[in-house]
Amino acid sequence: MRQLRRSFNHTQAEMARQLGVSAAYINLLENNQRSLSVKMLMGLTETYGVDWRNLVQDTEMTHLADLRAAVRDPAFASDRPDLQELRGALDHAPRLVGLFLQLYQNHTKLRGTMRTLTAAGTAELIVKSPEAAIYEFFRRHANHFAALEEEADAARDAVGGTQDEIYSNLKRYLARAFGIDVAVVGLDALPDALRVFDEAGGRVLLSEALDPVNRNFQLAHVLALVQCGGLLDQLTESANIPQGLGDARCRVELANYFAAAFLMPYDRFLKAAQSTGYDIDRIATSFGVSFEQACQRLTTLQRKGAQGVPFFFLRIDRSGNVTKRFNATAFTLAEQGGACPVWNIHSAFYAPGRIMSQFVELPDAGQFFTLSRTTDRPVFSRHTQDRRLVVTLGCERAHAAEIGYAAPLNMEDNSNVAQIGINCHLCPRQACSERAHEPLHVNLPVDANRRGSTRYES
Repeated sequence: MRQLRRSFNHTQAEMARQLGVSAAYINLLENNQRSLSVKMLMGLTETYGVDWRNLVQDTEMTHLADLRAAVRDPAFASDRPDLQELRGALDHAPRLVGLFLQLYQNHTKLRGTMRTLTAAGTAELIVKSPEAAIYEFFRRHANHFAALEEEADAARDAVGGTQDEIYSNLKRYLARAFGIDVAVVGLDALPDALRVFDEAGGRVLLSEALDPVNRNFQLAHVLALVQCGGLLDQLTESANIPQGLGDARCRVELANYFAAAFLMPYDRFLKAAQSTGYDIDRIATSFGVSFEQACQRLTTLQRKGAQGVPFFFLRIDRSGNVTKRFNATAFTLAEQGGACPVWNIHSAFYAPGRIMSQFVELPDAGQFFTLSRTTDRPVFSRHTQDRRLVVTLGCERAHAAEIGYAAPLNMEDNSNVAQIGINCHLCPRQACSERAHEPLHVNLPVDANRRGSTRYES
């Protein structure tokens, strides 16, 4: 408990607040004067993202925690058994409990398969794609790579200069250290690209369509390729990405990580985030980066002993397709979310440039605080206008008090919480006015004498 608390840089009082207990109780637990209860195990799992199986070895305790988690599934009725009833089941029918848990695991696996099928639209796409494997690789690392952070800090020191000198200093450093020249060229020279790195010729061509912020990022990306190419290769190899194109894609994402760490050094960025209440526009301005770049960087603040709020990041297009996903958490919403029309991630398209905050709740009762805002793609001709996407940051509701955007909302009022799902095929919610499909695993009530809020139930 003490190691876990310190890894999040929390005091006993802060951990107590997160878990809804007293600081004195946390002190007793840390000094082995109290045993971990099932409630505390579940609280640690939900609040700190740890696997409670790593905290206990008692088989009966783990079965009880498994059973308690299973009966919270929204597939079951709202009148669920209490802890005493669950203990009684374990005491008097342990084999039946074992079979029930096995059945529930199969149900969960089947639900995951259906989620994949409905998202892909065809069974042939169920095979893990390189993109999905890269996402899993980053998630396994909690979207944090300490070695790349160190390389980026060293490179920033070598390049030197103030924030407004980054571009010129990067150009000078690339020329002096690696013999690479940088030139900004017109659209005719780069009609189908924003940046081309001719490694053999020792030059980088940047499109005039890139604004200064993105020119900095592209040069930092090139610096990653030449400054720490060996480390990029080593990390890519450790990812075990299937298929040939996956390795190149993974290397690109790792170089992008370096670029973000170079432009937004970890310690200064974390301090700015915490001191401003995670004011993203203010942070982006301070570091000379875009709103989207600042959002992505916030998901990487998972250094042990110096952690920020654990965010997940989604980017969607007008059709609801998730075009980018980063995740420092183990939440289903981060893994599979983005399709529910109740979530204001979609309505953000109607309020360009405005940050929209929202509390949301999944059918399993998990609650989150999310921020959504549009971001624009480069516009360089009449054919590229209105190329707008929406980016979303989200975290567990327990962290909302640390985020300034949540201040105008009444965090104690559950009527502010939007009831969302992953997608209609898998959502068991009843009487949802946005339902577009009947769920595959739950039968909704239908009465010929009554018309409900949708055609799928009454």
